[in-house]
Amino acid sequence: MNKEQLINEVAQVLSTKKEARAAVDSVFSTIKQTLQNDEQVTIIGFGTFKVDHRKARKGRNPQTGEELMIEAKKVPKFAPGKALKDAIA
Repeated sequence: MNKEQLINEVAQVLSTKKEARAAVDSVFSTIKQTLQNDEQVTIIGFGTFKVDHRKARKGRNPQTGEELMIEAKKVPKFAPGKALKDAIA
């Protein structure tokens, strides 16, 4: 399912597709903003979005074999909740 299909599904519950698009965009932007503030978003029964901090480390260029440093960075991470895991299993 892509974003447009998700909007169509939400539109079946709300009165218009315009309202559904605004709702979906609002949820996504709120999650994004919260992660940018280095906080986590926990949705009971669904899962948790959080920021993972990766340390700087040594790497190797696969073409030349040259050793290089990979910079530290923050990456988004999703951990599914028990209810979601059970629903899929």
